[in-house]
Amino acid sequence: MELRQLAYFVAVAEELSFTRASRRLRVVQSAVSTAVRALEREIGAELFDRDSRRVALTAAGAAMLPEARTALAAARAAAQAAAGAGGEVRGVVTMGTILSTGRVDVPRLLGRFSRHHPQAAVRLQYSPSGSAGHVRAVLDGSMDLALASLPGRVPAGLAQEVVAQENLVLLAAPGHPVAGRAAVRLADLADESFVDFPVGWGNRTVVDRAFAEAGLSRQVALEVSDYDTARALIAQGLGVGFVPEGAAGRLAEVVAVALAEPLRWSVSVVHSAVRPLSPAAAALLREVRAELEP
Repeated sequence: MELRQLAYFVAVAEELSFTRASRRLRVVQSAVSTAVRALEREIGAELFDRDSRRVALTAAGAAMLPEARTALAAARAAAQAAAGAGGEVRGVVTMGTILSTGRVDVPRLLGRFSRHHPQAAVRLQYSPSGSAGHVRAVLDGSMDLALASLPGRVPAGLAQEVVAQENLVLLAAPGHPVAGRAAVRLADLADESFVDFPVGWGNRTVVDRAFAEAGLSRQVALEVSDYDTARALIAQGLGVGFVPEGAAGRLAEVVAVALAEPLRWSVSVVHSAVRPLSPAAAALLREVRAELEP
């Protein structure tokens, strides 16, 4: 079994398309198909169900995917460790981030990392499923570390360091009845329509849990994946919405209202607790920590 075969298998599994996988890998499609079929013959099981319209993982493929990612991550770490044996940090680090990162200035820390380690590179990624997507990627080895919001219990196998905490605030259009209030209670919002972020985003999880624990239901009429769109929809009176307090000051045309029962939101840097970080990933983690120094 070759690492190249595993890399091709993972690309097809993530893209669910041999064509898209070949573009991503920058090789001809026939090479990807040949490598995957050779891997299937070697393990004695089909990894994909294929027809003219779709590609889907079989049960064997789904079982193999996390282990293949782990093997590739270990191979990358080994190569980076060998390359850095002379003291110079090399390699590529994959880091997840989210819209709000509190005290951590991501562009600044990446600039500092680049100046300190010019032979290393960072791939910065956002996930459509927010922090939940980052956690899955870190656990399966496809991401080295991430800035994420993790309300509740930390998943097994994940190391977490909290880097920022702040309250969530409610955004409303200037003419909305709650806009002139000093603070609102969750019970006051039970009949409102909400503009919110997708399930899996940390701030969405905090709000959903708070309403559920209070025995309240709410209607999320619109889901968005960026602050500008949320602001524009709220400014048009299409709903109210929650954002971290640090982000509210950057959003014009809406009013930020405090909650009488504060909802705390946090950002953590997370990485695997069972796989060692590569030298490049460890160096990037040090730069994240440096952001917190006075």
